[in-house]
Amino acid sequence: MLLYLTNYLAQFESGFNVFNYLTMRAILGALTALVLSFVIGPRMIAKLSVNQVGQPVREEGPVTHLPKAGTPTMGGALILTAIAVSTVLWADLENHFVWVVLFVMLSFGVIGYVDDYKKLVLQNPAGISAKQKLFWQSAAAITAAIALYVAATDEVSTSLLIPYFKDLSIPLGIFQVVVTYLLDGLAIMPTVLVGGALGVFAYVTGNVNFSGYLGIPYVAGTGEVLVFCAALAGAGLGFLWFNTYPAQVFMGDIGALALGAALGVVAVIVRQEIVLAIMGGVFVMETLSVIIQVASFKLTGRRVFRMAPIHHHFELKGWAEPKVIVRFWIITVILVLIGFASLKIR
Repeated sequence: MLLYLTNYLAQFESGFNVFNYLTMRAILGALTALVLSFVIGPRMIAKLSVNQVGQPVREEGPVTHLPKAGTPTMGGALILTAIAVSTVLWADLENHFVWVVLFVMLSFGVIGYVDDYKKLVLQNPAGISAKQKLFWQSAAAITAAIALYVAATDEVSTSLLIPYFKDLSIPLGIFQVVVTYLLDGLAIMPTVLVGGALGVFAYVTGNVNFSGYLGIPYVAGTGEVLVFCAALAGAGLGFLWFNTYPAQVFMGDIGALALGAALGVVAVIVRQEIVLAIMGGVFVMETLSVIIQVASFKLTGRRVFRMAPIHHHFELKGWAEPKVIVRFWIITVILVLIGFASLKIR
């Protein structure tokens, strides 16, 4: 939105041309999201507290979680608000990739909001039924997948790129819709790290010079997604200010579903689906631990982990919660660096 204003003002003062630089708008998007989080955060936390939207705690969980009971949740609304406002302010709104990412994030955010509202406000432990949640998530994901497929202008836009190999890709054609659907689906810091890394991929993929130098396919228009990723990083850091131990607010499904889906669709846009699986290894590990736990208990009557997701397993083994969090951050940093290595190792 502000891009149009600065382009107009550049007719009278050439200094406004600086806002045409994508990197400048990405920096401003991150800072805007961060400031919005600081401004909105205290008010939102206070409102959630007044409305008694508190965090439930599982009795079988670590005893260190008991003090968390009643801590405001649904704080993901803070993140989504900051991201959406910052992106609309600083991104090129004529870029269809920007709208697809915003659509996916906000659609999954609404689904998460309804689920949280039913669980926390209406005191319905079931929330949205699994079938309803799957239906609405599928509807949003398929809509985005079709939009990206229809807008694709070349084979690269519908191919699965294999990282660490030069010129190795699998043309998917219409099956690209299926891949996008499957990717659209924690802790906030891994989300910030992975989102920031995907922003770098968006920038180099959308820049004909950098993509040529690095030997990765050029996809026109993807660079603008950097503004969204920067806003995500800024909003995530703003949320971390209030979420750091001991947390004043939790993300809830409204944030977890929306951010997970957003990262998935960004990875699809920049053609780095496999790299996302590598950099998001913590998310993969958390999800697999739940699947393994449920499958093992149903098939054998035994549990593989003391508690799932797996971070609870380590807590029940005696690891302090801050230690688990920081170690998961370290793992994410390592995985992100491995993902970055795919830009040069080919």
